[in-house]
Amino acid sequence: MHSFYAILGIVLWVVLAFWPAVIAKRKGYSFALFLIVSLVISWLIGLIVALVLKDKNQTAASKANDKAVDAILEKEENS
Repeated sequence: MHSFYAILGIVLWVVLAFWPAVIAKRKGYSFALFLIVSLVISWLIGLIVALVLKDKNQTAASKANDKAVDAILEKEENS
């Protein structure tokens, strides 16, 4: 019975390790690197790092659009 819980824990750890790897991939970072880090060190640490990292896929145009939207929202709040 103890081996069942050990196998379940390992499977859960591997499944959770994919979460930060997918987030990192969406932000333009290496899926494999984050998967390995999440498996070896901790999936939770990998998740925190993946969430904190800046998005490498963001272009100058999208940054300008974000600033324009922020400016409009701030102007509306002040009115």
